Amino acid sequence: MSNSEMPVHGSKSVTLGQYEAVLFDLDGVLTATAKVHAACWKKMFDAFLEGWSRANQVPFRPFDIKTDYELYVDGKPRIDGVRSFLASRAIHLPDGGETDPPDAQTAWALGNRKDRLVADILKAEGVEVYPGSEALARALRRQGVKLAVVSSSHHCRGVLQAGKIIDLFDVIVDGAVAERLHLKGKPAPDTYLEAAKQLGADRKRAVVFEDAISGVQSGRNGGFGLVVGVDRKGDADDLRQNGADIVVTDLAELLPQ
Repeated sequence: MSNSEMPVHGSKSVTLGQYEAVLFDLDGVLTATAKVHAACWKKMFDAFLEGWSRANQVPFRPFDIKTDYELYVDGKPRIDGVRSFLASRAIHLPDGGETDPPDAQTAWALGNRKDRLVADILKAEGVEVYPGSEALARALRRQGVKLAVVSSSHHCRGVLQAGKIIDLFDVIVDGAVAERLHLKGKPAPDTYLEAAKQLGADRKRAVVFEDAISGVQSGRNGGFGLVVGVDRKGDADDLRQNGADIVVTDLAELLPQ
């Protein structure tokens, strides 16, 4: 990396110049697709919960984006998010299989319903890239830093292509890669460690950018050199408590002065 340092605003003791690789989460860090995923999870789970409440004669309690999404779903592989949320409501469904049709009564089917909703929205509305995130990635690229995207999403490559930023990244570890290599999802560090491995980077000299609680936990659990929380939802304290060394509201804050 260049000798010129990229100071982290508000933290005089930390510079990005001491690291050789930067690993970006996708949804909520590079692109504004996290809100799409959250809305689709809510739509899918609310429809399921309404039917469940009628069938089992229990009160309907809708899916809450602020609590349920952040605690049980955000950043995790789709099937893990379904399992985690259902367990929080003491609802037990068979896992089923990855190819289950969306109308089946299995955990995989619920995830597939949500995935279909996301695909429809992305096709209709396109992808919004955060300007500050793209600017930082381009600045790091010019400095010779190795860059990777680490995401549980199976839409990762399509989103990066739609946002016209896929060429910025040397390595992409997404949901398909994780399944092929049998990697555990966040908060386990496996996907981030795999990205660092593919980049040929020492994890102690790599930075993780994450907006999800499970994501900063993944960075902490992997022993990475720096874990940066990206506060898109007003949860800076939660990000710090779960593994973020520093928290920013926009990656533009990390651009060279």
